Amino acid sequence: MNSARDKNGGPKLAKLFGTDGVRGVANRELTPEMVFKIGRITASLLRGENEDHRQAILVGRDTRLSGGMLEGALAAGIASTGTDVHRLGIATTPAVAFLTRRLKAIAGVVISASHNPIEDNGLKIFNRRGLKLPQRLERQIEQIYFSKSDPFPRATGPAVGQVYDNVTPVNRYLDYLKEHGPDLRGLRLVVDCGHGAACSIAPEIFSSLGATLKVIHGTPDGSRINVNCGATGPGRLGREVVQWGGDLGLAFDGDADRLIAVDERGQVVDGDTIMAICALEMVKQGKLNHNTLVVTVMSNGGLELLGQEHGFAVVRTPVGDRFVLEKMLKGGYNLGGEQSGHIIFTDYSTTGDGLFTALQLLKVVQERGSSFSELTGILPRFPQVLISRPVSSTAGWQSNEIIASEIAGLKERLGRHGQVLVRPSGTEPVIRVMLEAPLPEEELREAAQALVEIIVRELDQPARIKLDEYGG
Repeated sequence: MNSARDKNGGPKLAKLFGTDGVRGVANRELTPEMVFKIGRITASLLRGENEDHRQAILVGRDTRLSGGMLEGALAAGIASTGTDVHRLGIATTPAVAFLTRRLKAIAGVVISASHNPIEDNGLKIFNRRGLKLPQRLERQIEQIYFSKSDPFPRATGPAVGQVYDNVTPVNRYLDYLKEHGPDLRGLRLVVDCGHGAACSIAPEIFSSLGATLKVIHGTPDGSRINVNCGATGPGRLGREVVQWGGDLGLAFDGDADRLIAVDERGQVVDGDTIMAICALEMVKQGKLNHNTLVVTVMSNGGLELLGQEHGFAVVRTPVGDRFVLEKMLKGGYNLGGEQSGHIIFTDYSTTGDGLFTALQLLKVVQERGSSFSELTGILPRFPQVLISRPVSSTAGWQSNEIIASEIAGLKERLGRHGQVLVRPSGTEPVIRVMLEAPLPEEELREAAQALVEIIVRELDQPARIKLDEYGG
């Protein structure tokens, strides 16, 4: 949900959907009334006109404190159309996408703001194939929502949708993961659940496959979700791996669709390196479709160098797992993802799945028999710096001549192996500047900070800088 400011300084809603569903501060921007209405519109559109049998939508959520409030409103909106609701309770995003397909529901909805701060929440909506809604349908939902009319009938009597608490199906997702997991006996793993949706299933999966575990941030706590923990804050994970003598560490974000790892030395391993390891293994086995890896413009240029050396191509998309998946489905590719750890294996899943990715990574670790740090050393990396700045509005930066001139000059300075990327976040009011080049990191950081200051000055925003290594 993208927000701007009206003439009085208050929030002004520009649209509902960003790059990853609807997001906003719960009970201020993302209100129960809004969620009720989105539930009604979505259920009505997805039911279809000729569906005379009982339809159902699955609803899962992460551990955020606002989740129960929004879940009640969403369920009421869906049920008012005559559609049943099966509440799965605390469930990961990939679990809901998987179960939507397996149970033949007409849709699945996850109430989560993923890696965002605890005050935020959101809605991720999947169609009956477990895919995020096409932009055409998102625009249709927005059009009806902002029209302030309600063209859909309300069910009455026995036709009113029923709301069921049904957590049992999540076991089917657990069984699926275990089926595709390797024998983990002999591995010592530190697992950071980030106080999020992974708390209820990650320890069971890895321990059932034989790993020796140490779990941190493993209580489902909506007041601490993503706070200095999980995929967006792996600092403690690195320390724990070293102190405990672990083979590696695994960190998940709030809804467990991302994975960030840590090697036995405590060094952070991002999505680019994880994809590199998996891509090389799939090339070796002849399983990487069209010998192509799909990544976003944020991924490190070292992936192209690795691909040239080992016989696979790298295709880039705009930032956002939606665009990665669209490219994968269109081209028939089966591995792709983001530097942030959102990685998709389309042979098995329709969305990023941190737990499934972890199992694929651990399978390579076990088969190679080498230390994790040795595996991570395969990716040559150009120095890369990302600076993020909270803003009230990012409007106008692309048409600003001074900003455009600075970007053009910086691109020339960084050379043909350099990259300058400026973009507003698709999930929160933040503008990001990323520089990459074969130059000293400190030189890149100074250049990135200077560019951010110019953008802020031109947009007349407060001067407060936040470094963010794993922004989405």
